Amino acid sequence: MDKFLKNAYIYVLAYILVINAYAFFIMGIDKWKSARKKWRVPEKSIFITAIIGGALGIYSGMRLFHHKTLHNKFKYGIPAIVILNIVAFAYVIYRII
Repeated sequence: MDKFLKNAYIYVLAYILVINAYAFFIMGIDKWKSARKKWRVPEKSIFITAIIGGALGIYSGMRLFHHKTLHNKFKYGIPAIVILNIVAFAYVIYRII
């Protein structure tokens, strides 16, 4: 059972890393496309990515790329989802350990 729990811990950490890297990437892509008046990433997709664990990547992308920082639903919504993600991941990791 210990090997299973160790692997589960690694999988959870890998998921956190991958989903946040993806979230950061889509914020960069959306900013790039915005500047060129091209097709954009739908806000719904950004929020879904944040809810499934990528909120920190979205928030980091917002700050680094200065993208969507003036929209209230992003300005207040994404930090709230970051907190929910932290609580959820802490709970999952606590249950594994």
